[in-house]
Amino acid sequence: MERTALDVSSAVVAAGGTSLIASAGGRLEPELTAGGGELIRLPVQSKNPLTVAANLFRLNKIIRDRKVSLVHVRSRAPALSAIPAARLAGVAALTTYHGVYNARSAPKRWYNGMMTRGRHVIANSDFTRRHVLDTYGLDPRQVTAVPRGTNLEWFDPQAVTTERLTTARNFLGIGPTERRTVFLLAGRLTRWKGQLLAVEAARLLKAGGRNDFLLVMVGDDQGRIAYRAEIERAVSAAGLDDSAVVAGHFTDMPAAWLAADVGLVPSLDPEAFGRTAVEPQLMGRPVVVAAHGAPVDTVIDDETGWLFRPGDAEDLARRMIQALDAGPERRRAMGRVAMTRARQLYSVEAMLDGTFAVYAQVLEEAWEQG
Repeated sequence: MERTALDVSSAVVAAGGTSLIASAGGRLEPELTAGGGELIRLPVQSKNPLTVAANLFRLNKIIRDRKVSLVHVRSRAPALSAIPAARLAGVAALTTYHGVYNARSAPKRWYNGMMTRGRHVIANSDFTRRHVLDTYGLDPRQVTAVPRGTNLEWFDPQAVTTERLTTARNFLGIGPTERRTVFLLAGRLTRWKGQLLAVEAARLLKAGGRNDFLLVMVGDDQGRIAYRAEIERAVSAAGLDDSAVVAGHFTDMPAAWLAADVGLVPSLDPEAFGRTAVEPQLMGRPVVVAAHGAPVDTVIDDETGWLFRPGDAEDLARRMIQALDAGPERRRAMGRVAMTRARQLYSVEAMLDGTFAVYAQVLEEAWEQG
């Protein structure tokens, strides 16, 4: 969400506009200012009613004083103050729906619904768009899917140096003489990302006599030390100490994907966008993904990857076997198709074009309605 906001901010400035971002601030502030954006420091993340009210009046004043023409809201808590502030100022507001939020109670459903109370909703995938339409019954003309953009200069196989690739292989535990097919599962270590499901599928492969694979799990445990230990115990209990690696946090994901042969996305819950299904494709790697959420739209079964039944370790193992049996040449061919398609659909440029088209539509409608 933050990265997309920065990309749009820089593009607004490059197009001759002014970009103001209301936020409590954070580690990306230098990038915001480097791109010409301006930080309006406000505690918009707060749900405290008094703070929300104070934010509303200050935002309303900023919108009027700075002659803001469009307000783009990207999260639920800020929506509590930003959308009413825009309405009071007579300025159009729109939102980006970044994920599928849980809603187990009426207050939570109302809170989630704040993200549909602008003039238009941008959904970060076709899957998210379908969810918004099904959940809130909006006019389909009010909801536009604009997939998240990825920096193609960074996710470019040609840009990865030998040194970066060697560093990645060393970190991931892929030896210089490794001949096994490497499946890479990237994602923070949290249960719904499906690391334990992947371990169970690997156990089934091993039990079936397959020893021609290496499962690598990379991601930050974010303090979930007990869950990381549970994964490591599962690896040992399955007899996979020589076939599975829990590598930890790694930042150079382009090099990591290039070091692997196949991406693996076994998420137990639907991904709203699923960058870990798109990034390996951008690096020319096919993927094995759970057939729910946005990856159903980002992966073409048997062409750019393989889809398996969500939560089904046996079906995941079956699809991993297909990836193994495809062989290097077939996987490379699938990777080339995947890369071409992903570069067309999921670039920052495509995301900016889609976002600006919605901006133009909302501004035109606001002008026509006076």
